[in-house]
Amino acid sequence: MTDAPADFAVVGTGTGVGKTVVTAGLVGWLRDEGHDARAIKPCQTGYPPDDDAEFVAEACGTDAAATCLRRLEPALAPAVAADVAEESLCYDELLTGCESALADSEVGVVEGIGGLRVPLADGREVIDLVADLSLPTVVVSRSGLGTLNHTALTVEALERRNVPVRGIVLNEYEGATLAERTNPEVLSEMTDESVATLSPIQLSDPADVVSGVRERLPRDIVFGT
Repeated sequence: MTDAPADFAVVGTGTGVGKTVVTAGLVGWLRDEGHDARAIKPCQTGYPPDDDAEFVAEACGTDAAATCLRRLEPALAPAVAADVAEESLCYDELLTGCESALADSEVGVVEGIGGLRVPLADGREVIDLVADLSLPTVVVSRSGLGTLNHTALTVEALERRNVPVRGIVLNEYEGATLAERTNPEVLSEMTDESVATLSPIQLSDPADVVSGVRERLPRDIVFGT
């Protein structure tokens, strides 16, 4: 077993870019190498049917691989979902819950909700949580046309908050268009960060995500440099 890497966060440029797939793959990769890794979802909206922690647990084959602090039914930003559902949602409780879960894990991987500017609770956003937890990040974004702007702005926002970026993952990469083929190099130049590509993974069996991510992404994405 190798030395365990530091805790980190998986954040995205928006909703549906593949944060959960990457999180499940990285947590499963760590667990396969003997580390007690756990994904931590601060708040799940759109529940049910959406349940990112459940997907990670299924991919890793154990409930110990993931935890979710709060679940809300409306498929909206957490602060908005709580307001619509007339439920309380406290930022300090989410922050404390994440800190506790990280302390209880050998390696904790906090999965973001949507993009960095998504309202979380009490006037705070996802980027506030990541910064307050002092976690390095893996940024997940789309591969095709339009990703340069979204990804560069996401990295810039993290840098302004002194949040280290461990790398960028362009998800669902097929290289089918000129934009896709040129985006990795251009993004690397724009952000001065390493850029990896993750080709599509069949999700019919969640367990395939772990091997798929492990085969396609560089080791320093999960273990650092």
